[in-house]
Amino acid sequence: MQGWQEPGSRFRRIERLRDNSATMPPTIYYIRHGETDWNVAGRLQGRHDVPLNARGRAQATHCGEILCDLFAKASRDPATLDYVSSPLGRACQTMELARAALGLEADGYRSEQRLVEIAFGEWEGLTLAQLHQRDPQRLAQREHDKWRFMPPGGESYEMVAARMRDWYANLAADTVVTAHGGTARGLIAHLGIAKPAAAPLIDIEQGMVYVFAGEQLTRYS
Repeated sequence: MQGWQEPGSRFRRIERLRDNSATMPPTIYYIRHGETDWNVAGRLQGRHDVPLNARGRAQATHCGEILCDLFAKASRDPATLDYVSSPLGRACQTMELARAALGLEADGYRSEQRLVEIAFGEWEGLTLAQLHQRDPQRLAQREHDKWRFMPPGGESYEMVAARMRDWYANLAADTVVTAHGGTARGLIAHLGIAKPAAAPLIDIEQGMVYVFAGEQLTRYS
C-alpha cells in the first residue's frame, strides 16, 4: 500500500494492487460535509445536527466545482450519476451546494440512513480536552483501540464499517456521496484500502473530493 503522495500534484493517493481482470465496482465521489462551528471548536459532533458555517458552505461549493472539472475531463454528464447524502443537515447542505455548482437542482438527491456519522453517544458536544478531565480511563481505552472502542451510548468504527459494507454491497451506479469522516473511514477499512486499526487514524479533510474506484482512493483538491 502506498501512502499519500507529497504535495506538488493536484492529488494524493492511497492505493493497493487489485485484480484488473475483475469487473470494476461503481465509482464513489465522496465528500465530507463542510466545516461547522463545532469542527472549529473541536467538539465531537456525531449525530448532533450542527449546520455549516460560512467556510463550510464555501467548501461545499468548491467540491461541486471539483466535480464539475472531473466530469468535464471524463466527458461525463453530471446528471447521469446517482446522488446520495447522509440524512444529517450538514451533509444535506453540502450536497445541495455541490449540486448547485454542478448546475443541477439542489434537491435532486436521496437520503441514506446508513451514511449517518459515527455516534459518540454521551460524548457528543465535548472536546477531547474535556474528556481528558471527565472520562480519562475510557478515553485511554479509545486511544488504545479506536477500531473496536464504543463510547457510552455510541458505536465503534467496526460497527460503522459493517453498515458501510451493507450500503456498498447494494451500490448499482457511479455515485456522488456527501457524508462524514467516520463513514469514510469505515468504507476505507471495508474496501481494504487501510487495515482496520489504521483506518480510524486517517484524516478525512473538508473541501476535497475523495474518489473510490475499487481498492484505489484518490483525493482531489
